[in-house]
Formats: sequence, C-alpha cells, structure tokens
Amino acid sequence: MGNPVVHFEIIGPDPDALRRYYGELFGWSFDTPSPVAKEVSAEDQYGFLTPTETSGRAGIPGGVGGGKGYASRASFYVGVPDVEAALENGERLGGKRVMGPAKNPNGKIVVGHLTDPAGNLIGVAGPK
Repeated sequence: MGNPVVHFEIIGPDPDALRRYYGELFGWSFDTPSPVAKEVSAEDQYGFLTPTETSGRAGIPGGVGGGKGYASRASFYVGVPDVEAALENGERLGGKRVMGPAKNPNGKIVVGHLTDPAGNLIGVAGPK
C-alpha cells in the first residue's frame, strides 16, 4: 500500500449530539476539546477518538466536531509528507481543492481537503 489512511472525521452542526450518537452506537469516548484547525471545526467543539484494541483489532484515530456553519460530512485522511504537494497533485489529476493547507493550533499537523473527480471529499494530513 502507498500512503495509508491515518484519520477519519465526522463533522456536523451539532457536534455534541454526534459524539453522543457515536459514543452510544460504538462505545467510543472522546477527548474534548481537542485542538484542530478552525477550517475543520469550531474552537472547543472537536473531540479526538483514540482507538483501543478490541478483540485483537485496532482502529485508526478519528475525530467528531463541527458546529454552527460547518457542513455535515464524513471523511478520511490519507497521510502524506507534504500537504501542499498532495493538493497540487490532486488538482493536476482532476480533483478540486476545497481547503488547505491549514495548521492545527499546536502547529504539528497540517491538513487539506479536496474532491476527487467524482466529487467525493477526501483529506490529506502531514507534518507540512
């Protein structure tokens, strides 16, 4: 496999309700608030989910957030070494940049969003 899926995200206008829903549905618990780029979620409305191993299976990390004015979506992020380069390459291949690069408040993660030629939203994440 080339670059792996490293994160998933569920965003909507009522992130508290989404976290309650997914918490009850799948037994997930969230570290809220978690730092995230304002382009992704309203400040203090994002909760990270750290995967735990269950029955010998581990998942990938994720997050649930959003807030008023954030469109509902579920997406995944692919790990890349350079977000800007990945966004440019995605555009060259027929996709459209939606957002980014954007840094989270601690500056350790850079993210971007693009749509593929069919209009599906995907994310890319990396150190720069």
